[in-house]
Parts: sequence; C-alpha cells; structure tokens
Amino acid sequence: MDFYNINQNGLVLLGCGKMGSAMLQGWLAQGIKPASVTIIDPYPSDWVQSLMASGVSVNAGLPTSPAVCILAVKPQMMGEALPRLQALGNGETLFVSIAAGTSIASLETILGEKSPIIRAMPNTPAAVGHGITAIIGNAHTNDTQMDMAEALLAAVGQTVRLNDEGQMDAVTAVSGSGPAYVFHLIETMAAAGAAQGLPPELSMKLAKATVAGAGELAELSNEDPAQLRINVTSPAGTTAAALEVLMDADTGFPKIVGDGIKAAADRSRELGK
Repeated sequence: MDFYNINQNGLVLLGCGKMGSAMLQGWLAQGIKPASVTIIDPYPSDWVQSLMASGVSVNAGLPTSPAVCILAVKPQMMGEALPRLQALGNGETLFVSIAAGTSIASLETILGEKSPIIRAMPNTPAAVGHGITAIIGNAHTNDTQMDMAEALLAAVGQTVRLNDEGQMDAVTAVSGSGPAYVFHLIETMAAAGAAQGLPPELSMKLAKATVAGAGELAELSNEDPAQLRINVTSPAGTTAAALEVLMDADTGFPKIVGDGIKAAADRSRELGK
C-alpha cells in the first residue's frame, strides 16, 4: 500500500514496547518515513531513542492532524495515556487500538463518539513477522481507513476482518492468548521426552523444531489439519497410541483446550465490561 497520507500527515505511536517496536520496525522497512513518526512512551528503549537520529520524534509535540494514531499501551494504562490524544478526536485521525479487552465504546467515550476507531488483536509472533491480527472498525471508519489499518498491521503478519466486535473475545482466546498454549505444549513435550530418557537440551530442541515445522506445514499445506494428522498416523502404530490418549473426549485435548479457550474468552468479556 502507498503510505503517502501517513508520510504527509504523520503517524502517532502511543506506547512502543515489544509489540509497538515490532510494528514500527516493519513500517520503517516498508516505506514509512522516520520523520512522519511520533512516539509517545514514558520509558523509551535504547532502540527507540536511537531512531531520533533518523528523524523519528520521541515524546515531543503531536502533529496537528495525523493520519493515524496507534494505541499500543497496556489496557490498564489507557485511562492515563489517552487524554493526551483527545484533541485529535472527532476528526479525520484514525485510532487503532491493540489493547486487549478495551472495547470500541470505551475508546469512543474518551476520544469522542465521532472518532474513527479500529480495534485490533495481534499476537506475539508479530515480533518475528508471523503474527495474525483481527480487526473491526466502528461506524465512523471508512473503507480507506480499514485498508490503511490492514496495511499497517500486515507489516507483522496476516490480518483478518471481523463481522462483529463480540467475536473479539473468541479471537483473544484463540490467537491472542494462543501462543502461550503452544509454548506450554513445547514445554510439556520436552519434559515428557526427558522423562523417557532424552537429555533435556536435546528433547527441547526436538520439541521446538517439531512444533514449528508442524505449524508451518499446517499453514502451507492444501490439506486440513485433520488430514495431516491422519497422514502421520499408522494403524496401531506409535502415533495412534499417543492419539488415543490425547484425543480422549473426557481427558484429552478436546476437553482441556476447549475449557482453556472458554476460560480465556470469559476473562476477555469480564475485562471488557
């Protein structure tokens, strides 16, 4: 996408931690001019401060009417940080929030009910360019602004558009929190391998590579995960023996993962109230 509007009018990044830094690195690589970027962060990292030499503004004055403001602070910091941006509300500036559990309605209360606002839920693989972000806009967001937000978030991975903000709780539970589930799977596979006699370092290496490789195969293959699973499973073989345990409806993955994702979605709904 052509970032002419951003380069002309500016981009404000409120909060530049791990996720904000990952996105900013992608934007600069894809053609957003450093001089068009304003970062607001009370504790800027050394990397962020080093960008000042290339023209990035850090904790200085805001542009008059920036094309977009990315809200990348933690949800509990929103109440303190957002008032700085109120003067930009109810105008042409698009606000994109990546704060978990923060509803569009609560953002409209602070930024103005006529402000174009997009709520987004990225996940931590964005740090290596393999994230996936779900987005939904309010009634004041037009198609051009949705496209711009999608292009910005595509700098750190894939994007999907939701039909209803209510879906965001399930997105949070599946993909927002999901990397932690996978990391725990790696931990448990490695520990189980060690329990079967492998050196811990070797077992961890095998677990990491297996999960990473299987994930990439699942994404790139034309076959769905169920068929890929069948392809690996020989009748009465070792994989079948493991799956008999893991696929048990009462004690295996269907029950455990289902309960976990429901707990995460329920908590997301609680945080949004």
